[in-house]
Amino acid sequence: MTTDPFRSLTALPVADEAGTPLHYYSLAEAEAHGAGPISDLPWSLRTLVEGILRHQGHPQALPEHVHAVTRRDETAAIPFFPGRVLFQDASGIPVLADMITLLERARAEGLDTSALEPALPLDLVVDHALEVDEYANPEAALRNIDLEYERHRDRYRFLRWAQDRLPDLRVVPPGLGICHQLNLEVLAPVVTTTESESEGRHVAALDSLVGTDSHTTMINALGVTGWGVGGIEATAAALGQAVMIRVPRVVGIELTGRLAPGVFASDLALTLAEKLRALNVVGAVVEFHGPGLEALSVPDRATVANMAPEYGATMAWFPADRRTIEYLAATGRSPERVRLAEQYLRAQGLFRTPSSPAPRFETGLSIDLGSITTTLAGPSRPHDALSPAEVPASRGESGPLDGDIAIAAITSCTNTSNPRSLVAAGLLARNAVAAGLRPPAWTKTSFTPGSRAAADLLASAGLQDHLDRLGFQVAGFGCGTCMGNSGPLSPALSGADRAKDTALAAVLSGNRNFTGRIHPAVAHAYLASPAMVVAYALAGNVRIDVTSEPIGRAENGTDVTLADLWPSDEEIDALLAEHEATALGRDAHRELTTTRWQELEYPRGEHYRWDGEAGSIRRPPFTDPELTSPTLTGDLTARPLLVLGDAVTTDHISPVARVLPDSAAGRWLRERGVGDRALGTFSSRRLNHDVMIRGGFANTRLANLLVPEKQGGWTRTAPGEEPVPVHEAAEYHRRQGTPVVVVAGELYGAGSARDWAAKVTRLLGIRAVLARSFERIHRTNLVAMGVLPIQWQGPTPETFDGSEDIDLIGLADLGSTTEITVRVRRAGEIAWEGTALCRIDTPLEWEWLRAGGLFGHLLTEQTERQRATEPEPVGAHR
Repeated sequence: MTTDPFRSLTALPVADEAGTPLHYYSLAEAEAHGAGPISDLPWSLRTLVEGILRHQGHPQALPEHVHAVTRRDETAAIPFFPGRVLFQDASGIPVLADMITLLERARAEGLDTSALEPALPLDLVVDHALEVDEYANPEAALRNIDLEYERHRDRYRFLRWAQDRLPDLRVVPPGLGICHQLNLEVLAPVVTTTESESEGRHVAALDSLVGTDSHTTMINALGVTGWGVGGIEATAAALGQAVMIRVPRVVGIELTGRLAPGVFASDLALTLAEKLRALNVVGAVVEFHGPGLEALSVPDRATVANMAPEYGATMAWFPADRRTIEYLAATGRSPERVRLAEQYLRAQGLFRTPSSPAPRFETGLSIDLGSITTTLAGPSRPHDALSPAEVPASRGESGPLDGDIAIAAITSCTNTSNPRSLVAAGLLARNAVAAGLRPPAWTKTSFTPGSRAAADLLASAGLQDHLDRLGFQVAGFGCGTCMGNSGPLSPALSGADRAKDTALAAVLSGNRNFTGRIHPAVAHAYLASPAMVVAYALAGNVRIDVTSEPIGRAENGTDVTLADLWPSDEEIDALLAEHEATALGRDAHRELTTTRWQELEYPRGEHYRWDGEAGSIRRPPFTDPELTSPTLTGDLTARPLLVLGDAVTTDHISPVARVLPDSAAGRWLRERGVGDRALGTFSSRRLNHDVMIRGGFANTRLANLLVPEKQGGWTRTAPGEEPVPVHEAAEYHRRQGTPVVVVAGELYGAGSARDWAAKVTRLLGIRAVLARSFERIHRTNLVAMGVLPIQWQGPTPETFDGSEDIDLIGLADLGSTTEITVRVRRAGEIAWEGTALCRIDTPLEWEWLRAGGLFGHLLTEQTERQRATEPEPVGAHR
């Protein structure tokens, strides 16, 4: 098979950093030689074509795949070949353990393990372990990282060992930042070079990746193609397999005008989250175009791109332009790297200018940036946009004392990558301090930047001191509050003068505010810009409209309004001009390691000694025979293990919060001698499957309609039976030989790219999930674990009582069709019967399902490959 069927390999008029001549696979040449109308495509689709062209000759990359994209055939599956994989620790450590056990099993079965070793560069950033135990004091960051190393000693020892075992793995230790912000500021080359095996030439190529954090999409701000996947799918990518996707629908968002004074990119991001969720862009690519791009900096674009998962988009993609090149230079990329990026993008026709024609989009939306106003989102979904005036009523039926703000956090992810937003918060803090304002004692304030550059900017601009005086001292560099590692609440909340059972609130500058995520005791959570976080911290409650009512009193007793404190755009711009470039450049030249990490003691040797039953680093079971065998071999009759409503998130299915002593997981650990202070979080316990199975569907705010009187991880084995923990009910059905399924409503699996939400589903013995719609990443994760996602319009969840038998008919024919018959029977009578769609979206996913999941497929594939190359025994019949 030819490696260049469209004759697109062309000399590039620039050499690499070592002076070596470069070639590239030209989109224009491919179009001229029969590839189809590439120049008519949205720019994001052109990047997918570039990757397929570059991999022609690979068995998974065919000319027909290029034609599928240029035809915009959304029914066709195409390969995506990421150039690297980015992990965060919470999902990355389990991936590494799965890789190790996969190699162990392959070796035990006499298989060649070379094809099961990582084939791509791997970056793992330790950013999900920071907990905000210490806050509002100068030593908070130092104390918190000491606690982090103490709590996660076993996890970090494993990572240090894995660095030795897997040469392509680079670990960025705790205390340096979060994965997607470091990716934006330091890791992403935008354009890279590879050596063509077939042509023997050095080839310039677009940077591309998949990441195990759903907010990997921050990198789309640089015109880099990448998105979040579950850890299971990331494993396949790391081993060199193509990520198979349907040709994505691309929704064009035309931006015009510019943001009004006092309005920030976070306001735009939250507004877009609501508009695009309503437009139903789940699984689509959102691509921005129009003259309004000129008014958005790369950090502004990153703020918007990072919210793509909150409206279900695969990417929120911005084309590269002069701002991209300026940002690469400002963040310390070498002059040669910057020059290569610009020359390559221009040569490929991927460099946007004000005169560039807009691509043709099938659907779209036009937004005047000048129409965006100050926006929050809440109280429990990131796409429920609110004006400040709407916040008080958003809490529903609440008592007069409800709504005190327990947590006000300028936290990492969307907004700490945005220097403009941070400077605005610092200036507002300066003005508040000058007026004599302070947050009330019950409001816990903290600042956890996503990179050292963010902290450097505020320090060099003289603003961190003012934030410190309001309690927003740096508490560490990691995800912190945004992922639920918010630590203890203020002791002032337990005072005798406080009404019991009042509904507390949180205001944070993060991405997600799902019920129960931020803190178990916080009922309502609101997303806002950093400056608005400071404003609400000063007000101390969400019962008022902070834009029209006083948020505090000055020392002289006069009312202070938000307008009195709000900084001007001119002042923000002046400080940015003076300090931003220096802070970004300094961060780019930091080493991505620390002395503490290098000096950490860890075991040596080829094999890791796994922890015992109650440990944090146990051998995972997911490559064992029981979990690498198919679960669906023919028609079956199942019972509902849980019946759930709409918008069940991966937080509900597999929470990350602290393991509580009286929870099923907590009791199990305590019975094995683990003290209450050492229980840790479900995030840190992901390599203990016995803990995690007891955390399955155990979010304290989960509503299972089979147990309407209780919230959390409870269900019934039959109507009228006493509620039991979900894992106990699953074990009961397993002993009875009864298959189980989950019934749910719309948007099942929204939220983070959490592979454990699919892993625990498989461990609980769930064969299928019947939902009205699925979010992209979780649907893929279910298939990768051998669980069938079924999209149906059957009886609403509210009509189930748990007595139903659910027949899945036609499973034996899957592959030749995606439709099956579902029959719901109650008391022997048919309550509903109809057709349902099995959401297996690509041929590769069919292979996963037939093999019992990705790991079964990898082992089967390697076994068959080895058999095909082994010589026949002497004397064998021919």
